[in-house]
Amino acid sequence: MRLLPPAILLAGPTASGKTALALGAAARFPIEIVSVDSAQVFIDMDIGSAKPDAETLDRVPHHLIDLITPEQRYSVANFRADALRAMAEITARGNIPLLTGGTMLYFKALREGLADLPQADAALRARIDAEAAEHGWPALHAELARSDPATATRLKPNDAQRIQRAIEVTRLSGRPLGDFFAEQAARSPAALPYRLLPLALFPSDRAWLHQRIAQRFDEMLAAGLVGEVEGLQAKYRLDTDLPSMRSVGYRQVWEMLEGRLPATAMRDRGVFATRQFAKRQITWLRSMPDMELIDCLDARLDAGIFNRIEAFLAAPATPSPA
Repeated sequence: MRLLPPAILLAGPTASGKTALALGAAARFPIEIVSVDSAQVFIDMDIGSAKPDAETLDRVPHHLIDLITPEQRYSVANFRADALRAMAEITARGNIPLLTGGTMLYFKALREGLADLPQADAALRARIDAEAAEHGWPALHAELARSDPATATRLKPNDAQRIQRAIEVTRLSGRPLGDFFAEQAARSPAALPYRLLPLALFPSDRAWLHQRIAQRFDEMLAAGLVGEVEGLQAKYRLDTDLPSMRSVGYRQVWEMLEGRLPATAMRDRGVFATRQFAKRQITWLRSMPDMELIDCLDARLDAGIFNRIEAFLAAPATPSPA
């Protein structure tokens, strides 16, 4: 028998205050932060991803930031492997990994493992992309609705990345994507070798969150988000089908720079898209087991979080049969 090391999860919708809380915790406990953010993995995407600044990164160790260029792709499997590696290294140093961010699929994959899906097929993906270029993603979505109606129902007709993967899986295996997830659910979840404190910020007042989202988007624009996207376009070979440029904020600025979205409408479209993203994050949080939902409007939020962490670290360690 060995004792499981501690790890902290701090999830929550965008603009709910996760970063400030994580940094506050790192000032009080021997914590290193692991980013759970699908946009912060991209080099040079700093403003729109709300990446910590250089001073913060020097002061508090961070992991899974600036891993790849915006031209590259980063899968859920990549995240899980990288996160587990970072957590093991943090634990070996005698510190505590605190995983925080808003990419809920990453949290789910970390805790539950991954479905045993067919490996990506570059040639098949290229053919699917060519079909989409000729007929449009809604036509591919209609194909998916015939072969995998359950998955198609969950996806929007222009969700290129997920439609592509679902069709790829179906064509490679002859089975719908949902079959693989059902098999995963029927198996025991992959054991995560940590004693977890799973916390989630949850706004009791949705109007407050909407105001925070608008304020933060305005701050990003003032900080130079448009110039950041222009710099990315100049430095890299990018298009709007890449995951990096589908990120909220970047997509709306790109559309404005291409003339497909009036400059006067870009800000409102970006705020609306961020609010929709936060709504999906909240839906995910409600469905995640064992997460302690904490009102991020609580006047004693910081003290409450730090007290929970202190009690968690003081509790008897959990033995592992490994």
